[in-house]
Amino acid sequence: MSVKVYIPTPFRKITGNRTFVDADGIDVNGVLRDLDQRFPGFGEMVFDGEQELLEHVNVYVNNHEITSLEGPQTPVADGDELAVIPAIAGGAGPTPTVMTPEMVERYSRHLIMDQVGPLGQRKLIDGKILAVGAGGLGSPVLVYLAAAGIGTIGIADFDVVDRSNLQRQIIHGTSDIGRMKVDSAKDRILDMNPNINVVTHTSPLTSDNAMEIIPEYDVIINGADNFATRYLVNDAAFLAEKILVDGSIFLFEGQVTTFFPGEGCYRCLYPSPPPPGMVPSCSEAGVLGVLPGTVGAIQATEAIKVLLEQGEPLKNRLLLYDALAMDFRTVKIRRDPGCPLCGDAPTVTELIDYEEFCGSPFHEN
Repeated sequence: MSVKVYIPTPFRKITGNRTFVDADGIDVNGVLRDLDQRFPGFGEMVFDGEQELLEHVNVYVNNHEITSLEGPQTPVADGDELAVIPAIAGGAGPTPTVMTPEMVERYSRHLIMDQVGPLGQRKLIDGKILAVGAGGLGSPVLVYLAAAGIGTIGIADFDVVDRSNLQRQIIHGTSDIGRMKVDSAKDRILDMNPNINVVTHTSPLTSDNAMEIIPEYDVIINGADNFATRYLVNDAAFLAEKILVDGSIFLFEGQVTTFFPGEGCYRCLYPSPPPPGMVPSCSEAGVLGVLPGTVGAIQATEAIKVLLEQGEPLKNRLLLYDALAMDFRTVKIRRDPGCPLCGDAPTVTELIDYEEFCGSPFHEN
């Protein structure tokens, strides 16, 4: 029988850096022996001296761990897919994350990707991301981060679920009306993925507490819809040397960009907020309910790419999305040497009074 075998990154030096190879055999043991014949040294990576499978190597047939089937004698058929997954990555450094069989099955579509694989998935599991806001943008952000297996997800929001939120804030339901958004969101994403750790922050982010919260995370995703919070999160992320994925929505339009410490910030893009009342909020002007789904999914994608160190993030680029025209375009942005926060001679070296700076109070996101 000919089956397709997924080869994890640590074993690819044996297979000529190939991710998938074909092998023959009537059962798992036969397939592994065939691989050893075709790729000398493969057997030493999966079998011990007694020719038994090493305890730190898991084998899956069509995403089912063979210990739940018939072990090495599990029969295979033409077209089956077999995956050889080391439970513990080798190398120096901190003790690597061990994925359980349930996790391997859950993340199987990641594990077979060259750009992710077991090592990349462990980066996601070890990652810590803070979502500022559990509203329109926070809903898709949190759902996709949880599904992807981000190990620690922080949720910062002090609002409660209102019926008017349900048109766009898909993480909440009718039964959640009146509940704290962080509690509703936490329940939803833990139901999706019980392997994650969810940390809730129920007090408004302010100049007094932002530097206690933001430094605890690797990536910050800003989904606030008020300028006071937007500038506060920008400044705190920069001062804490954290990557910030910023997103905003209004009517039919959205914007997303990713700021890396020292390579530009929100103040470079918009040095000061507009006068109070000039730009209405979504609660005043409205927003297409599906719009935050698109923008939030892009923000989640950016954060995951950053943790994986894959692809090209929206660094020094601003993505503009026009839902009415169904048009995406990017414009170049740059670090402003005169920026008061990240410029050559900064004047903002600590958090300020953002309500006074923006001329408006914090409100729901």
